[in-house]
Amino acid sequence: MRQTIAALAFAVTGLAGLTAAAQAEDRWMTIPKPPAMPEAASTGMAPVNGIQMYYATYGAGDPVLLIHGGLGNADIWANQVIDLMQDHLVIVADSRGHGRSTRTEDPYGYGLMAADYLALLDYLKVDKVDLVGWSDGGIIGLEIAMNHPERLDHLFAHAANITTDGVDPTVADDPVFMGTYVSWMAEDYARLSPTPDQFDAFVTQISGMWASEPNWADGQVAAILVPTAVVVGDHDEAILPAHTDKIAALIPGATRVILPKASHFAMLQAPEEYTAAIRALIDG
Repeated sequence: MRQTIAALAFAVTGLAGLTAAAQAEDRWMTIPKPPAMPEAASTGMAPVNGIQMYYATYGAGDPVLLIHGGLGNADIWANQVIDLMQDHLVIVADSRGHGRSTRTEDPYGYGLMAADYLALLDYLKVDKVDLVGWSDGGIIGLEIAMNHPERLDHLFAHAANITTDGVDPTVADDPVFMGTYVSWMAEDYARLSPTPDQFDAFVTQISGMWASEPNWADGQVAAILVPTAVVVGDHDEAILPAHTDKIAALIPGATRVILPKASHFAMLQAPEEYTAAIRALIDG
């Protein structure tokens, strides 16, 4: 479960040398670093729901909002930004407490995080977007699709779950997730955050959400009418395959997309295929 992942994050510094890249040749066993982000059209700190939320925009055209996963930050999306900004307005942000954004003492919840992103869109005067969400970002996308469908044209929900039992418990022992990814995010937090010495406190706080959310009834998910792609890598470490199948079956008309030879980190392992899948949804 996600709380197990969070609890183990405290010990991840000692796992920094345990990288799967040194142990395997298969691309799902490594997490390539993204290139540098391109020059932004605008950046800033948006005052939303009591926090300062970092955002950046790129390019021009129909708007696409990219939402990263837990412990991550907006820079993970560099491969996708470089491509999509050619003909779209691309919006990225750091979720509350992540990356460059601040946090409060308010308990984390996917409803609150969705409200942050909607407030950011209001701040940017953007009415409607195509939303690409990965992991926690995909869950936030589902939350918005359920409760504010008027804000979405399409939803690309990658590696999301709708109940906590959709998480594969073996992820707690996975060297790619627990070694490579979490140690990388701890380093990024120290480099980017306005509270660089508070990574452990941040993980403790967000773990309260992971312990109990999401916990949606099937009927809530089945009520989603936003055109949706339910996406997962065929070697995902964190989401059970049957759970992805369930989400795709519940959402009317949803497209189920399986990315071959990729894991929870498919946007980095298979960036061209990943971006092509995004474009198949939002431009098709």
